[in-house]
Amino acid sequence: MATESMNYKNILAPVDGSDISKRIVEKASAVAVRNNTRLDLLYVIDTNSLSGLAGMSISGDVVYQLVQDAEEKLAEYKALASKEGVSDVDIHVRFGSPKTVIARDFPADHDTELIMLGKSGLNALERLLVGSVTAFVIQNATVDVLIVQ
Repeated sequence: MATESMNYKNILAPVDGSDISKRIVEKASAVAVRNNTRLDLLYVIDTNSLSGLAGMSISGDVVYQLVQDAEEKLAEYKALASKEGVSDVDIHVRFGSPKTVIARDFPADHDTELIMLGKSGLNALERLLVGSVTAFVIQNATVDVLIVQ
C-alpha cells in the first residue's frame, strides 16, 4: 500500500459559540496553516429551533438578531484564525439542520476535504433530545472528520 500524503484543501470548522468553539478554531487554524489552505468557519442556525413554541412563528426581528449574533461570533473566530496565521479564512452563516448542513450540504458546495468539529457543543440533556451532531457527521460525512476534544 502506497503512503498517501494528507494535504487537505478547504477545511471546515463548524462553530456554535459553545466553550469548545475557540479550541476548534485554534486547532483548525493550525491544520490550515500546515496545509496552506482555506479555512471555512460555519455557524448553522437550526431551523428546527425557529419553528417556535406551540406552532408560533418567529418574527423577522428575531431571525435578524440570530444572524447578527452568529456573524459577530464568526468575526471573533475569523480574527483568531488570522492571528493564528491563516491567510485565507471565510465565514458562513447557514440555515437548516446542523447535522445535514455540516455533513453533506456545505462540504458539497465548498469542496471541503476535512471537517474539524468538537466532540459536543451541547449539554447532556440537549444531546439526548436532539441527538449528537458530531455522531451524525461521523456516520454521514463523505470527507475526513477530525474530532477536537
